[in-house]
Amino acid sequence: MSPFPKKNVPNDYFQFQQFRIEQSQCAMKVSTDACLLGAAADLTGATRLLDIGTGTGLLALMAAQRHATVAIEAVEIDAAAATQAAANAGGSPWAERIRVLAMSLAAFVATQPAPFSHIICNPPFFRQSLRSPNAARTTARHEADDTLSFEALAAFVAEVLEADGLLTVLLPPLEMQAFERVAAEAGLYPATRLVVRHRPGSQPLRHITGFRRGGRAVAETEMTIRITGDDAVYTEAFRGLLAGFYLAL
Repeated sequence: MSPFPKKNVPNDYFQFQQFRIEQSQCAMKVSTDACLLGAAADLTGATRLLDIGTGTGLLALMAAQRHATVAIEAVEIDAAAATQAAANAGGSPWAERIRVLAMSLAAFVATQPAPFSHIICNPPFFRQSLRSPNAARTTARHEADDTLSFEALAAFVAEVLEADGLLTVLLPPLEMQAFERVAAEAGLYPATRLVVRHRPGSQPLRHITGFRRGGRAVAETEMTIRITGDDAVYTEAFRGLLAGFYLAL
């Protein structure tokens, strides 16, 4: 059974086991990508976490569920999405640990934030595709071109990440290669990489990469979402990773 709404079914909200995501005001809805990132990010030793481009607030809420004490700040440039993310956080069991800020990353930098132990980001990556006629969706999808370039993201992280902190990013393989080159110039290098495939033997769909300061060997693992030949059945690895979040798998 798919955890996502079927076609032609309204998707103004998404119900997880412990929280609900209202998303009618958000250009980018709950997705498998974001759920994988929220569940796979290494939160070991997390004390203060930043979610850049929070959208619905999903990643912030997943981090709060997974880690009982981490304090979370979530930045979102779109005012309507930020308002909805704040409402989602406020209606969750972890409202006191999540703060949503409606501002650009540049504006957030100006507040001189304290260092973060963990930063998580699902950055826009449709860098060469056509602009959407929907202004909010265009901002969400193309912010890498307009206001949140890979260079700006890497420079910001290098400034506010603790010395032994971790940045976790999800991107398609080619875009991740581009980001890795930019991140290296800022002194951030891959330490872990989760390669996500749709089926066994298919081309990688996404990389979830953890970056730290200083060069080091990359610990690479793989995950396949669905069992070969049956799109209705998820792999045990996928089911295990998301079991604490989805109502059904």
